[in-house]
Amino acid sequence: MSNTFGQLFRLTTFGESHGEAIGGIVDGMPAGITVDMDFIQHELDRRRPGQSSITTARQEADRVELLSGVFEGKTTGCPIGFIVRNTNQHSSDYDNMRQIFRPSHADYTYHFKYGMRDHRGGGRSSARVTISRCVAGALAKLALRSMGISISAYTSQVGNIGLEYDYKHYDLHLTETNAIRCPDAEKAKEMIRLIEAVKADGDTIGGIITCVIKGCPAGLGEPEFGKLHAMLGAAMLSINAVKGFEYGEGFAGVQARGSEQNDTFLPTNPISTATNHSGGIQGGISNGQDIYFRVAFKPVATLLREQPTVDINGNEAMLTARGRHDPCVLPRAVPVVESMAAMTILDAWLMNKTVKM
Repeated sequence: MSNTFGQLFRLTTFGESHGEAIGGIVDGMPAGITVDMDFIQHELDRRRPGQSSITTARQEADRVELLSGVFEGKTTGCPIGFIVRNTNQHSSDYDNMRQIFRPSHADYTYHFKYGMRDHRGGGRSSARVTISRCVAGALAKLALRSMGISISAYTSQVGNIGLEYDYKHYDLHLTETNAIRCPDAEKAKEMIRLIEAVKADGDTIGGIITCVIKGCPAGLGEPEFGKLHAMLGAAMLSINAVKGFEYGEGFAGVQARGSEQNDTFLPTNPISTATNHSGGIQGGISNGQDIYFRVAFKPVATLLREQPTVDINGNEAMLTARGRHDPCVLPRAVPVVESMAAMTILDAWLMNKTVKM
């Protein structure tokens, strides 16, 4: 079960960074949804390596092959199997890591849990495994599109360089116009310069991705242990390198009083609120307003500089990583955040539909 996400809309993934392929099985996809292969491939292209000077230089086409669950261009309601073949592995780049643990990486914990590990690119712990999430997320987006629900994520902070305003102040259609995927062109330039400087130093840096869900109907989520924000939080915290999640005003809201934070109801049809400090979720259930949240990503653990560490026997060692690595995961993580959000919302929508039947 640790390789399966979701309750009714379910994704089971398989594959490793340097294996034959990455793939998965999507179960619970609604029938009759038109499968736009160009759109699915576009979502993978947003995540694939080699996009720009601020991402890993690994070159992969990341072409997806749907194996089942689609007939005459539409989903059948049956499981959708898919694979994306690995074609540009440089496994020898990791030979010096076979007996050594990379600091703050999953090397030690995998070795301790399983008694062995795939040292090539991190194996199962590699961010390359998120390919499966983007395929399933693209399918979920196609289903949500038919319901009028849209999901947009963007880079809102890199290191100490962040956007000054919330999402309502920006044209989110501009997110894809620069390499860092930030809707503010000037801030994007600053972020890119910072990443380039960090990369030149053999170092890495983290940041924040903001995600906005529009058109989500009221009533999604359960009142106790299936709260919608808890589902979204669990989805985001399952992404490689994620260290934090907050929705609505989040931690900043603790500085305000209740009289400032409360979202006053308006006599509209349907009922709406004057503000949205709650982030579109109240009592764990969506209220029909925009859902927005932020996801914090740590700096990539693999540095292209010498680091002290230990080997598998606990002896002191020095590690200088080789290979092709991202100096910052944010540009390629934006579509992953959107995908996890799409799968979560579709899963909640299906559960809500079941409850009402």
